[in-house]
Amino acid sequence: MMELIKGLPDNVLGIIGSGTITGEDYDTVLIPAMKDKLQRHKKIRMLYQLNTDFKHYALDAYLEDSKVSLHILSFEKVAVVSDVHWINDSVNLFKFIISVQVKVFSNNEFDKAKAWVSE
Repeated sequence: MMELIKGLPDNVLGIIGSGTITGEDYDTVLIPAMKDKLQRHKKIRMLYQLNTDFKHYALDAYLEDSKVSLHILSFEKVAVVSDVHWINDSVNLFKFIISVQVKVFSNNEFDKAKAWVSE
């Protein structure tokens, strides 16, 4: 499931994922929140945390993720907070081919990630 992280600057979209993340989570939480932010800001930032109880992505979530990827140039900074090694490794691999500042943090560095994406 996905939930919004509250208390962030208006140009920062905060999402926390836990358990199983589904395509419905993208359709009902992430994508509408992203579109809402993009109506008010030319570029936005994202704080994306996979909580320690994250299990996996459902197949339809991978398909919905491609919709978010189409908007990659709308992002200024992305902070990924996760203790899932394959997620962190994938982000670190692909961050060099996109023109967005991306940084990976562990869950115990959440406050540091929040500060970085907000500055």
